[in-house]
Amino acid sequence: MLVGIASSQDAGTLRVNPGNPDLSYLIQKLEGPGAAGGQMPPSGPLPQADIDVIRQWITDGAIDDRIVPDIPIRVSSLSPMPGASLTAAPTQIIAGFDRDLDATTVNVSTFILEASGGDMIFGNGNDVAITAASISVPSPATAVFDLTGVTLADDTYRMSLLGNGGSVIMDLGANALDGEFAGALPSGDGTAGGDFQAQFSVATPVVIGPTLDQIQAVIFSPVCASCHGGAIPSAGLDLSDADTSHAALVGIPSSQKAGATLVVVMDPDNSYLIQKLEDAAGIVGVQMPIGGTVAQSDIDQIRQWITDNALR
Repeated sequence: MLVGIASSQDAGTLRVNPGNPDLSYLIQKLEGPGAAGGQMPPSGPLPQADIDVIRQWITDGAIDDRIVPDIPIRVSSLSPMPGASLTAAPTQIIAGFDRDLDATTVNVSTFILEASGGDMIFGNGNDVAITAASISVPSPATAVFDLTGVTLADDTYRMSLLGNGGSVIMDLGANALDGEFAGALPSGDGTAGGDFQAQFSVATPVVIGPTLDQIQAVIFSPVCASCHGGAIPSAGLDLSDADTSHAALVGIPSSQKAGATLVVVMDPDNSYLIQKLEDAAGIVGVQMPIGGTVAQSDIDQIRQWITDNALR
């Protein structure tokens, strides 16, 4: 009675002109008064907010959205993308669909995340189920697997949205997910039923700590080598270049303190080099270097190098 029908009061105007609320006689009568008679309804004007809803429906084409498509719902987007290689674990997985979801069908039984157990193979008995912080449908056609507070180790992960079995994702017309994924979205083979599965990987970059060459260039050569270098280095400790420093420090007993080792691999707290730089209790003599101190940030670089095996 509305869409595309000429008004009986103003024959030149359609009651609802799809896409054109201002040219729709329904809106003209609701906002008053129209070509003839008074503003509708007779009982009093509708709130403008309600009229704006009708305006939006007309702007969107005045579609009869009561008709439920008989084609199955499909996955139209996914984040992380299928096949993604991530350098940090995601905080959520977001699946988009081409139709509004029945939110009650999106749950721990139908939205699933698994880790491969480190071998990049699924279904061999060592898969690890990942428990979501929550699973929600924040908007009608979007489902979210929330990973807030969930630790994901470096591994390959498989995300599944189920369209087969006793529990499946459905749209508002009870159409089951058409989930088959062949490498491109949207998913599906045109027939209701079928699980959607996609994988992504997480590989956190290895943070390489300071090298001895860097420490030599920034600390040992400009700060220490003036005393601990040359023909007769102080305390017999020669720090004149990286090779010499490594040979003089790592695993070498202190000439000042019996029982102390200058650099104990992976143990900076018990390395006498650190104790002398930080003026720790029990050192013999004074803090190094004489006449000044090394910034703690620089000492921390040496500490990290020792923790990382004091490699050359």
